[in-house]
Amino acid sequence: MAWFRRSKKNIITTTEEKKDSPVGLWYKTPTGKIIDTEELQNNLYVSPEDDFHVRIGSNEYFSILFDDKKYKELDNNIESLDPLKFIDTKPYPTRIKDAQKKTGLKDAIRNAVGKIEGKEIVVSCMDFSFIGGSLGSAMGEKITRAIDFAIKNKIPFMMICQSGGARMMEAALSLMQMAKVQAKLVQLSDNKLPYITLLTDPTFGGVTASFAMTADIIMAEPKALIGFAGPRVIKETIGKDLPEGFQTSEFLLEKGFIDFIVHRKELRTKLSLILSYFQNV
Repeated sequence: MAWFRRSKKNIITTTEEKKDSPVGLWYKTPTGKIIDTEELQNNLYVSPEDDFHVRIGSNEYFSILFDDKKYKELDNNIESLDPLKFIDTKPYPTRIKDAQKKTGLKDAIRNAVGKIEGKEIVVSCMDFSFIGGSLGSAMGEKITRAIDFAIKNKIPFMMICQSGGARMMEAALSLMQMAKVQAKLVQLSDNKLPYITLLTDPTFGGVTASFAMTADIIMAEPKALIGFAGPRVIKETIGKDLPEGFQTSEFLLEKGFIDFIVHRKELRTKLSLILSYFQNV
């Protein structure tokens, strides 16, 4: 039984598309800084005064990463079905259609292949704007297909993580995607191809508990929130106050959970160096 489907529309090759960035002439960061949105875009969606990394989506990341903003999108016609006939405040199919209309996306992740400083790479990028970047059957299928493409073409694979966790509307079927993706990543490793993750704000739940933290190289953006359960849940569970900066990328780096923190302006250069290293191994 399939828990996802291919939509009728299938656009394969693309460049920069609809923006997920803030709408309007000005943008106010959580620290209270007011920024002209054009200036923010030119600064790779990083506040120039306080270095705050504004949350962005796959369109922006693909534009930042790939040479000349050119890439080929893979498997963009896959979307979730409703195997459990799930209804909360609205039916699940309605929620999916609303998210598709709002974001212009088919689901919470997109796959693309392109070059970073001349080095080819496959990138799967999550979009928090689509139902919180939640992990469902369509996402699991798209990630495994991206890995298959990387294996077939002997290309490194990267995942940009941005998620609230498993998609509750798919229950256990969502949780199964963690094992499905992890099994496919073993095949990637068996073929001696590198796996890189970039953890962005926020990365939580089942994504953190599985494939986000099993890469050969684990990077994170500055001050990104990364964890499994939220801090309030943890505090109520253990009955203790949490350390300063708990669940930030800086805290995780100090504790050895990630390899390094990378500024968005340095991301292309860092990835190029990593890819060069793996090419020479």
